[in-house]
Amino acid sequence: MIWDISPIAFSLTVANTTLSVRWYGLFFASTFIYGIFIFRYMFGREARPKDDVYDLVLFVIVGTVMGARLGHVLLYNPQYYFTNPIKIVAVWEGGLASHGAVLGILIAVWLYSRQAVNQSFLWVCDHIGLAVPLSGCLIRIGNFFNSEILGTPTDLPWGVIFARVDSIPRHPVQLYEALCYLIAFIFQFSYYLPRGNTGPSGYLFGRFFIFIFGTRFFMEFFKEEQVSYQTDFILNLGQWLSIPAVLFGFYLVWRAKHLGCANRVEADSNA
Repeated sequence: MIWDISPIAFSLTVANTTLSVRWYGLFFASTFIYGIFIFRYMFGREARPKDDVYDLVLFVIVGTVMGARLGHVLLYNPQYYFTNPIKIVAVWEGGLASHGAVLGILIAVWLYSRQAVNQSFLWVCDHIGLAVPLSGCLIRIGNFFNSEILGTPTDLPWGVIFARVDSIPRHPVQLYEALCYLIAFIFQFSYYLPRGNTGPSGYLFGRFFIFIFGTRFFMEFFKEEQVSYQTDFILNLGQWLSIPAVLFGFYLVWRAKHLGCANRVEADSNA
């Protein structure tokens, strides 16, 4: 398959200035639009004020963009950005790191939960962990349209030639990752639908870390190196950053199950 689609979806002319709207930007923006609908559904189901969703989404948007951008700047190309600091704010030129986005979201959710009523930090995080995998799916599709985050060369029949880059058939690793995130979203939502958020706090969020960063760890084996200083490493930067995230996920799941067992024992003793 030869992929030669322009990354620009359409252009708008405003006051004699042409603005190009990229596919990646559309997919990225759509993650917050669908997020509003999903969170309004969950908030309504759990008797929380639906209008609080707009405040939460605003916090998450700021945390996502700032965290993802700073993560890319500090982890993937610090020398370039410290030499050209004005480029740090040039988000439209590309460069967002998922690990930085997660940290930014966590800080944003913590700030939101401090002023929200009856919405603890872990309660919000559980709902974030349910919805965000679909965001990851859409963003990776956007990367595919952008012909970026390229896979390693392959001779498999589904190899993709990104004509805007070179003539080498490559693993469509962006689509591999997008499919895994979609499955994670379905898995998380299938757990939530019959139960709601009745389990111990942190359980869904822990599963999110395991699914997403476990996927990220294995998908990195099919990706070209994204930073020059890690070419001799056994594992690349994305994998090293994913390991503590997966371990943290297992800790959250263990903690949630431990608390769940303790609560059941206490309920039985009081019966």
